[in-house]
Amino acid sequence: MRLSTIGLILVLGLLTAPPAANAQQRGSVPRIGVLLPGSPEPEYERRLDAFRQGLRELGYIDTQNILLEYRWAYARYEHMADLVAELLRLQVDVLVIDSTRAGLAAKRATSTLPIVLAVAADPVGNGLVESLARPGGNITGLSTMYPELSAKRLQLLKDMVPTAARVAVLFNPDTPPAQLQWRELEVAAPRLDVQLQAVEVRRATDFERAFATVAGWPADALLVIDDPTLLPAHQMEIVEFATRHRLPTMTGLRSLVDAGGLMSYGASFLAMYRRAATFVVKILQGAKPADLPVEQPTKFELVLNLKTAQALGLTVPPLVLAQADEVIE
Repeated sequence: MRLSTIGLILVLGLLTAPPAANAQQRGSVPRIGVLLPGSPEPEYERRLDAFRQGLRELGYIDTQNILLEYRWAYARYEHMADLVAELLRLQVDVLVIDSTRAGLAAKRATSTLPIVLAVAADPVGNGLVESLARPGGNITGLSTMYPELSAKRLQLLKDMVPTAARVAVLFNPDTPPAQLQWRELEVAAPRLDVQLQAVEVRRATDFERAFATVAGWPADALLVIDDPTLLPAHQMEIVEFATRHRLPTMTGLRSLVDAGGLMSYGASFLAMYRRAATFVVKILQGAKPADLPVEQPTKFELVLNLKTAQALGLTVPPLVLAQADEVIE
């Protein structure tokens, strides 16, 4: 943004900004840093739209009385620390974080700047906060409850495809949320009479080997543990592979279903981002993160791609159809 434009925004913002203790001390409008683990793709743009909508509903409009600074990691976790450092140098008033690993990078970088988790798995278990009710420190926000959802995903996949006895699980073992989900799946699999195959993907170059493993096993279905390494960056490759091998897919991220995958079940990230705006505004108005309990999602979505089901020769069971929040035809 040009300096002249920034100056104009600052002048207008000073006239219209709601109370914000830290920002007012510096004589400027609030500046919010937003760190995203992926790239500017439709999935993340939808999340940001939801966040901006949440801010607008509370009287804050980007470039008018609040400034949003975005940084993208492009699924390269090793860049997280540098991106956090960039935002800190901008003297942002609040950091908004997507993903547990981004949260950990931010926590290592600062113990004083307020941090809001828009999306984070098991923030207590990963050491981001002391407890959900009493976060302590400078971090609060929303937990995705990922581990508890993994068994539900496997159950829904089995309900959809009762004959699926061998399920390949595509995931990045370097991320703590993925490890938690894998352990939850291991516990649930015997009850559902399902055999699991762990297929690890740490980087883009691993996909060819991973796909060969899934096809060679062979799997009856594919469960993808969503992670920026996999989704949405490589969802088209995953869908193309699954289509070619006629594999039903399940994940927690609906963008895979939009791209042609079979089904997804998980917390609504759009609702979480919209709710994250409330945390930001409370902090700008003087609340401390330590005093704001971490919230768990209240909205969950089961999305089905009926066209994909038909292409796979699957009939959607009435039980599954009745639970669907959205059916893509």
